[in-house]
Amino acid sequence: MTERLIPYQPMDLAEPAELVAAIRQRRGGQFINLDRMLLHSVPISEGWNHFIGEIRNNLSLDPKLRELTMCGVAVLNGAEYEFFHHAPAFKKAGGSEEQVQGLRLIGQPNFPKGLFSAVEHDAADLTFQMTRNIKVDPDLRKRLQASLGSTDIVELVTVIAAYNMVSRFLMALDVNPEDHPPA
Repeated sequence: MTERLIPYQPMDLAEPAELVAAIRQRRGGQFINLDRMLLHSVPISEGWNHFIGEIRNNLSLDPKLRELTMCGVAVLNGAEYEFFHHAPAFKKAGGSEEQVQGLRLIGQPNFPKGLFSAVEHDAADLTFQMTRNIKVDPDLRKRLQASLGSTDIVELVTVIAAYNMVSRFLMALDVNPEDHPPA
């Protein structure tokens, strides 16, 4: 096993106590490797925990759409760690195993559109366009606006943007999945 260029912070890290406690509370008592890497910088870790915590826990957006786009970003950016953590959450939010496998084909001609509702398919298209093209087709925006309304489309775009940040962080610092899948 090769030594990491930037090692993970230890699992039993205790300081800064308030931040460590907040992260552990959001994660159900433990750290994941992403947290252990982020904790090299207190300001980044504090901001990340708050911002991503809001995205994960306090949006009006349908959790299934949220997790669908997170999985899509993970696939498009090659961030297996991100997919590892969000595929179970997608299923918990109502996605099927068949849809999880279908998401592995996002952006490809053989993407199984029939497995997804019209709004889910549009959310997958939005994920692809934002991640690969940056610009979004105006007709797609209009369809999503009609389907979701202003608040949910702003939240959907923010989820995709934020999880592109997450995947880029994971990939640049070679953050790998934990030994055990999340509960």
